Amino acid sequence: MTRRFGVNTYAYSQSASAADCVRRLAALGFTEFELMIMPGHLWPTDREGALRGLRNALEGHTLSTLNTANLDINVAAAAEEMRDYSTTLLRRFIWLAGSLGAKGFVLGPGKANPLFPLPDATLEGYFFRALDILLPVAREAGVGLWVENMPFAFLPEAAGVMGALKRYGADDIGVCYDVANAHFIGEDPREGLRIVQERLELVHLSDTTRSAYRHAAVGRGDIDFAALAAPVAAASPHRLPMFEIIDEEPDEAMVRSADALAAMGF
Repeated sequence: MTRRFGVNTYAYSQSASAADCVRRLAALGFTEFELMIMPGHLWPTDREGALRGLRNALEGHTLSTLNTANLDINVAAAAEEMRDYSTTLLRRFIWLAGSLGAKGFVLGPGKANPLFPLPDATLEGYFFRALDILLPVAREAGVGLWVENMPFAFLPEAAGVMGALKRYGADDIGVCYDVANAHFIGEDPREGLRIVQERLELVHLSDTTRSAYRHAAVGRGDIDFAALAAPVAAASPHRLPMFEIIDEEPDEAMVRSADALAAMGF
């Protein structure tokens, strides 16, 4: 049975290699993947044999994107050394994405100190400098650069992401829109999808409440997914929506979520 959703491998990133994870998910009927970059799961220093095994596992399937947890890096950090470290890692991640044939790389716009943030103009300037470095790398590697809305980033809302990208001016930078991230901060995902549609490349799906931030299986939060079926289909008709679910029983969570959303018309 082929399922109409992709799967991000976050939930497996501490317990299995990316190749083993792809094979496991493919056996459940999933054919499109977003691989998390995590030591022990997938990392730029992995030996060629491991990468060859991953390419073999992906044969006949689609590698949509590579992604990273975004907690160890910050392109908008106050310290220049941290920004340099972050862009150095991200360049390596983008080249890895290109070598594996991924269509895109998901980029976080950077984080502000929640107690005493830098001015918005400063944060945006640091983000733009990172794009100056990373966008040429992505173009050369043949990988799209897709910026995600993240509640812990300095651009958490759809309008903020789109406004910054408009000011930057590169039409080929896309957006990865995360429904749970939007719901958690009080943004209506239907409105967010409308706002980002011009640049939308990928939709992340998981459940959460507004009181506790999670990326849970469908039904374990309070997102109204039935109201999202038509907007998601209209906003991103050319790419499968991607589960980014973290669960102690990830196989069951992915299958259960896929079945629940299929019953809602996804």
